Amino acid sequence: MKKAYVIGHITVKDSAKWREYRNKVPSTLEPWGAELVFRGKLDSVLSGNHAHHDTVVIRFPDSAAVNN
Repeated sequence: MKKAYVIGHITVKDSAKWREYRNKVPSTLEPWGAELVFRGKLDSVLSGNHAHHDTVVIRFPDSAAVNN
């Protein structure tokens, strides 16, 4: 089976709520065998526009786990 990745681009409007939410994320991923791979902030845009400031990457065991 091949791993599947979900990439999320996020705009944080309330940093306190975002901090509370992101601390809960790992436990919400467990039922699907997923794990948080990367969470980071935008450093620069090399081409075009990008309106979001944060990015997350989540790894799932396969694409079926993403779609469940």
